[in-house]
Amino acid sequence: MLLCGFMTGIVAPPRAYAQQGFENLDRLDSLVAMSVGANRGQPGGPVTMIDRRLRLAPCPQQPTVDAGQMNAATVSCAALGWRIRVPLVPGGQQAQPAQNPQIARAYGAVPQSVVIKKGDPVQLVAGNEEFSISRMMIADEDGAVGALIRVRQDPKATPVMARVENIGVVRIPGI
Repeated sequence: MLLCGFMTGIVAPPRAYAQQGFENLDRLDSLVAMSVGANRGQPGGPVTMIDRRLRLAPCPQQPTVDAGQMNAATVSCAALGWRIRVPLVPGGQQAQPAQNPQIARAYGAVPQSVVIKKGDPVQLVAGNEEFSISRMMIADEDGAVGALIRVRQDPKATPVMARVENIGVVRIPGI
């Protein structure tokens, strides 16, 4: 009897461990891969697995995946309010033709020539054909045409991600 109870503890995980109440990260990895249409490490797929140190509350519904926004997929649970971003490998269907030079070098692609250098003043543009608004900002990093770079109003301000359009001009994606 004692041996049977001991064997049950080895074969089946302890109750406290089995019922921790954390989201299954393997499931989230699979959802991201299915949503972007590429597996981990492939062009357009996740760069790596979701960090296994995350302890997310289990979502009562299936988490949603918004793929391909600023070279990352966003996995979110609206019911609980958590959201994580999963970086994507450049070159997939969702990716833009020109990527950040640092990312391009990491994956062996030849980067385009840099048109904005760190510290350069740039014009941040938001809007569409009907209206636009612009503001002067400072580039936090180098960037080629099409690359996403961080810009900020002053050294203490929160950075904003913007896509390089031309020499000295960046645009907020999606606006």
